Amino acid sequence: MADRDESAATEPSSRRPVASVGRAIALLEALGGTSEGLGVNELARRIEVNPSTASRLLATLESGGLVVRRPSGGYQLGLRFVTLADRVLARLDVRDLARPLLHTLVAQTGETATLSLPVGAEAVTVDFVPGTSSVVSMARVGRPNTLHATAIGKTMLAFGGAAALPPAGQLAALTPRTIVDRDALSRAVEQVRERGWGESVGEREDDLAALAAPVRGTDGRLAAILGLQGPLARMTDRRRREVLPLLLETAAQLSRELGAQ
Repeated sequence: MADRDESAATEPSSRRPVASVGRAIALLEALGGTSEGLGVNELARRIEVNPSTASRLLATLESGGLVVRRPSGGYQLGLRFVTLADRVLARLDVRDLARPLLHTLVAQTGETATLSLPVGAEAVTVDFVPGTSSVVSMARVGRPNTLHATAIGKTMLAFGGAAALPPAGQLAALTPRTIVDRDALSRAVEQVRERGWGESVGEREDDLAALAAPVRGTDGRLAAILGLQGPLARMTDRRRREVLPLLLETAAQLSRELGAQ
């Protein structure tokens, strides 16, 4: 006992865990692992305390709105968590979260990686990391992406709630490959929606190919678009198929960091 007391005395009090708080965290984690709710006895068993202790913890958490009692008598997480989560997510800067992922994507592929955000009905590039090859494709920060002629633009049309197909008169032919027929564009956007990613091959510039993937926020809606672009001579059909899984996994990782399920 003396040895234990001496050890505890030498440990800074600010670093010693508070047992009751630890048990409350364990209880919340147990409730977070089920959608059906749990009773006092089951919660007590899971966090290894007696039922009276579990009951007191639940009463305290219930008074703070962190848990609620179901009509059946069990407990589940309270809506207070939604408010707290929203406050945390509101402080997240998508660019800060995305930048290390962009660098990783460039290191994996050698091509230019971009981050675009939905702004009204447009997708605006807000950050990019240039590729590592001697000949690279450069992005322009602050420029809206052409909706009908870019991978990012078609991804915005497919998943951005405020975006709509441009009128036929606005479908300018930027290259011989640009989609200028509205019905054809509608089919292309539907294909993006079905497969979950966008592509553009020589549509905005003759020698440019690009891929794009949607990033979801906590509400499941489009929060950002990650893009990967490079010279068409290097971004061949085969190369695009090789790097696509890396882009999709990066978009999924950013979505998770933004709180998407």
